[in-house]
Amino acid sequence: MAVSYPAVLGLAFALFAVLMASDVHVTLASYAAVLTGAVLVTLHELKLPYRTAWRPSQHDVRADVEFMLAVQVALPLFLSFLAVIAIADVLKNAGHSLDGLWPHGQPIAVQAILMLVVADFFRYWLHRAFHKFESMWRFHAVHHSPHRLYWVNVGRFHPIEKAVQFCADALPFVLVGVGGEALAAYFVFYAVNGFYQHSNCDVRLGPLNHLVSGPELHRWHHSMIPAESDNNFGNNLIVWDTLFGTRYLPTSRKVGPLGLINQDYPLGFMAQMRTPFVAGLDKAKTAEQSR
Repeated sequence: MAVSYPAVLGLAFALFAVLMASDVHVTLASYAAVLTGAVLVTLHELKLPYRTAWRPSQHDVRADVEFMLAVQVALPLFLSFLAVIAIADVLKNAGHSLDGLWPHGQPIAVQAILMLVVADFFRYWLHRAFHKFESMWRFHAVHHSPHRLYWVNVGRFHPIEKAVQFCADALPFVLVGVGGEALAAYFVFYAVNGFYQHSNCDVRLGPLNHLVSGPELHRWHHSMIPAESDNNFGNNLIVWDTLFGTRYLPTSRKVGPLGLINQDYPLGFMAQMRTPFVAGLDKAKTAEQSR
């Protein structure tokens, strides 16, 4: 379906705008829009899946929900309320202000788009580093461990990697004083696009594949073949991949098996808190696993 992605994203933003115009708190408005997007993406997965074999088991969903709640909800709140506030207080007490670095007078939509472009630049290079350096890849391997894609496992990240991501794509904007409405608008796109990016939805984005990092591109990033997965690093946009030569979207075939070389890599939440500390686990079975 070519229209579902822009339609769902447009509906989420329309709901966000209506709620904001009705004086609903910006946090509630953004979460209502994101939840609506999640419901619609779920319905799309159920009715028009890309591959029926990618439908998750209850065990898969349970682990992914644990990641979503712990890593995508609780950890960012912790970092926001503690780390950001502490750093902001230090700057304030030292007589420094970073507010002048941001165009606060521009429309909210312009600020959100600027956030997308700038944040994706930093995330692009950070993502490439997580693939290039072995010590970083061990943490990122957690995200590449699933054998199928569906929207709930978009949140499968090790908390240490998530904390590093936060420092690259959220902390700078908070420190320069980006307003709540712009942050919320960015969050709505970030979340709903992320749901679709990881989804098992049958979508064909056509020309949008040259702008956004959608599911057709991101599936190749999760290929079990490193030559294929070491591409499409964009978090929301694909423009930096195009510019730096890492955009990859074959048209003559579909992506093959997903996941890590070691298909027996543990998938449970608590197990994956430990897996980055086992060298080479993503590539081969340990002696203990082989028994």
